[in-house]
Amino acid sequence: MRFSVFISVLRSLGPVVIGVSLGFTLSLLSVSWTEETCLVVGSGQREDVTSGRDGLLKGARKPNSISAANDADSEEGFEPRIVPYKQLQPSAPKKVFRAKYISTELGMRERLFVGVLTSKNTINTLGAAVNRTISHHFDIVVFFTGLRNRKLPHGMFVVSHGDERLIWNMFQTVKYIFEHYINEYDWFYFVQDDAYTEADRIKSLVEHLSMDRELYMGRPEEFIGGETEGKYCYGGFGYLLSRSLLLRLQPFLENCRNDILSSRPDEWLGRCIIDYTSTNCVGEYEGLKYHHYELGKNSDPSKEQSEQFKSALTVHPVSDPEQMYRLHRYFSEIELQRTYDEIAKLQAEIKNVSVVAFEGNRSAQWPVGISPPFEPKSRFEVLKWEYFTEEEIYSCIDEAPKCELRGIDKLDVEDVIETAVQELNIKYMPTLHFKKQQLINGYRRFDPTRGMEYTLDLQLEVVNQKGHSRSITKRVHLVRPLSLIEIIPMPYVTEATRVHVIIPLTLEDRSFVNRFLEVFASNAFETSENAVLTFLFIYDPVEAQHVNQNDIFSGVKAQINAYEHKFPAVKIPWISVKTDTPAPIKFMDIISKKHPVDTLFFLAQEFNPDVAYHNQPRPATVDLVKEAGHFDRRSFDEACFYNSDYMATRSRMVSDVQENEDLLEGLDVYDMFVKYSGLHVFRAVEPALHQQYRYQPCNPKLSEDIYHRCVQSNLEGLGSRSQLAMLLYEQERGNST
Repeated sequence: MRFSVFISVLRSLGPVVIGVSLGFTLSLLSVSWTEETCLVVGSGQREDVTSGRDGLLKGARKPNSISAANDADSEEGFEPRIVPYKQLQPSAPKKVFRAKYISTELGMRERLFVGVLTSKNTINTLGAAVNRTISHHFDIVVFFTGLRNRKLPHGMFVVSHGDERLIWNMFQTVKYIFEHYINEYDWFYFVQDDAYTEADRIKSLVEHLSMDRELYMGRPEEFIGGETEGKYCYGGFGYLLSRSLLLRLQPFLENCRNDILSSRPDEWLGRCIIDYTSTNCVGEYEGLKYHHYELGKNSDPSKEQSEQFKSALTVHPVSDPEQMYRLHRYFSEIELQRTYDEIAKLQAEIKNVSVVAFEGNRSAQWPVGISPPFEPKSRFEVLKWEYFTEEEIYSCIDEAPKCELRGIDKLDVEDVIETAVQELNIKYMPTLHFKKQQLINGYRRFDPTRGMEYTLDLQLEVVNQKGHSRSITKRVHLVRPLSLIEIIPMPYVTEATRVHVIIPLTLEDRSFVNRFLEVFASNAFETSENAVLTFLFIYDPVEAQHVNQNDIFSGVKAQINAYEHKFPAVKIPWISVKTDTPAPIKFMDIISKKHPVDTLFFLAQEFNPDVAYHNQPRPATVDLVKEAGHFDRRSFDEACFYNSDYMATRSRMVSDVQENEDLLEGLDVYDMFVKYSGLHVFRAVEPALHQQYRYQPCNPKLSEDIYHRCVQSNLEGLGSRSQLAMLLYEQERGNST
C-alpha cells in the first residue's frame, strides 16, 4: 500500500524533479569559468586563499559580485571616496607621412614602361639612335646591357648587369623590373636596339588594352625543335607584357633561371611564361593587332609602299643608325599627313554642321576647330598687340620705344611670313603664284585661350599662268594655336618633406634679421614645422680680418642663441664665407654640400614708401596693388630647387668654367638653371610673399648683366610712373616759385 502510494507520488513529481535537475545543470554550463585569487582582509593583514594545483581558486564568478571584505562587513565598512578629476594632457599630434608625389599617395600608375635590350658594342650606335627617336615620346626608357661602356651617350638611362651572357641579362632585367618598377606601370614593352619602334602607335595600342588582362603580345614564334607546346614572342619585333602577368610570374622567376635551358633570351622568357602562367604569345587580342614588318637587307624605307609596312608598330632588323633615322623620318611624315587629313576632315564636318545652326556659317569660329578669341570683361583685360617689322619690334623688355628683332622673336616672324606665303600659294595655285617682297606692317598678340595671333600686311609679287606679274599688298591673319598641352609631373612638398631655408646676409642686411626671425619663429618654430633655418654670413676680406675683435654679425648670432634657448628643439646653424665678389653660385656650391633645397622662382617687391605714400600716412600692412608694389622681373633672390637638380646642373658647367673662370661671377642661380639644366623653370607671382623696399647695393665686381639688372631693379622699385611724375611735378612747381 505504502509502496504503491510512493510510486504514484513519484510519477506525478518525476517530471518536475528531472526539469529542475536539467535546468541547474544547464545553468552551470552557461557560467563563464575563470581563474581568480580571492583575497581575505582581516586584522590588518591580507592573505591569499588558493586552491588547486596552480595555487588559484578555480570556480564560477558570481554575477555582479565585488570581492572586497567579509560578507558581514561588506556594507557597513563601505565608505565612498571622491576620485579627483585630472584633465588629460593633449599629446603632440603625430606628423602624418605623406608621399612625395600625388600619384604615389593615390596609388596611381603610369601606363607604359619601355625597356631596350642593348649591348656594349651597340649602345653608342643603335642604342643612341633608339634613344633619339623614341625617348621624348615615352615617360621612361631604360637601356639594359651586360657591361657598361666607358663613354655613354648623353641623356640615356642605362642599367648594366655586369655580364654579357644573354640569358643572364634577360633574367636580371626582369628581376630589376620586379624590384623597381612593377608597382609603377601597367604595361611593360621590351624591344631590341636593332628594331625601330613607332612610339605613338605602341602608346595607342596600350591605351586600348585593359590593364587587368594577363597578356603576352608580339609576333608569335614556334619554339626551336617543337618540343615545347605554345608560342613565344620573337624579341626582334618587341613584345608587350601586362603587369598582371608579371605578378603571376614573379614567384617563379628563380625556378626559370635554374630549370630552363635556352640559347635565346626571348625564347627563355617565353618558356618561363608558358610553364608557370600557361600564357602564350598572341599577335591579336580583342580586335587589336600587333603589326610588325621585317625589313629586307639594304632596303630603302622611302620606297616601301606596302600597307603592312605603313601600319607597322615595329620594323626589324635595322642595320645602322642612319637607317633608323630614315625610318623615323618616313613614319613621322606618314603620321603628320594622317593628322593633316584628319584635321581637314573635321573642319569640313564642322562647316557642314554649322550650316544648320541659328547663325549659319557665322557660328563657326576661325580658324575652324580652334577656340574662340578671348573676350575682355573690362578695359584692364584688353589684350595688347605688339607692332613689328622684319628688323625691329616696338615692345621691348626694357620699355624702350623700339629694339632690334633678334633671337627667337626673329625666328618667329620669319616663320610666320613664310607660312603666310605658302598658304596663299596653296589657296590660289595654279592660277596665281606669290612671292614675298617685304613686310609692311606686322602685329601679334598672345591669346591665352587659343595661342599667338598675327596680322600681316605683305607686299607680294603675284604671277599668273601667262607669266604676267604685278606687285600687290595683301593683309593676312594667322594663328599659332596652343597645340600639345603637356602635364609636367612635379613633386609637391608635404609634411614629410624637410625644407631648408637659406638666408644669405651681408653687412647691409643686418637690420632686417630681427623682424624676419620674429615672423619665422611664429610660423615655423612654434608650430614645429619640418623646416630648418640656416644663415650664410658673407664677410669681405677686411671684415673677416677683424672678426675676433669686431664681428659685424655678433648681434645676429646673439639673436640666434636667444631663439635656440627659447625653443630647445630648434637648432639654427650658420656658415661663414669670406669673399670680395659675392657670386650666388659660389655660395650655393657651399650650401649644396650640406642642405637639400627645392625649386620654384617667385618674388614680389614693394615700392619705396617715401614715394608710394608721399604726404600720406603709411599703412600697417600693405596689399600688393599696382599703387603699392610690382613684380620685379630683374630680381632672382628667392628660389626653390632640389639639391639633386642643382648638382646635376652644376656638373654640366664644369667644362665651361674651366675655359672661363669668371663664368661663376657672371651668372646667378636662375641663369644657371635656364642655360644648363634643361628643366622647366617657373617664375610666378606669389601674392602672399612681399619683399619690403630696400636699396640694393650693386657690386661692380660682378658681371655687367648682373650689375645692370641690380641698377634697374633699384630704379624700378622707387615707384610707379604716375607717382614719380607727381614728385617731379611738385619739384618743378617748387623750383618755379
